[in-house]
Amino acid sequence: MSIGVLVLILRIPGCNSLKEKRGRLKPLLARLHKNYNLSTAEVDDQDIWGRAVIGCTLVSNDPNHTRSILQKAANWVDQEWRDVEVEDVQIELV
Repeated sequence: MSIGVLVLILRIPGCNSLKEKRGRLKPLLARLHKNYNLSTAEVDDQDIWGRAVIGCTLVSNDPNHTRSILQKAANWVDQEWRDVEVEDVQIELV
């Protein structure tokens, strides 16, 4: 069994309130779940308007598959999701 953890540190330009931040992150978390079957949550910096730390997890029976899916998800956010800017990506397999 392979457990993968993806941490995305994001900058949210032009965000002026926590309500706006939640409104901009919620669709991203839902798409990551739908497209890549990841469990997602905002895990840090909840009180900072222009920054978010997103945690994603995936469990599978193949570590190569786990790493591949997490890397694809990170690349997708960086290249396709224009509402945020990716500052850092961390992938860890347990």
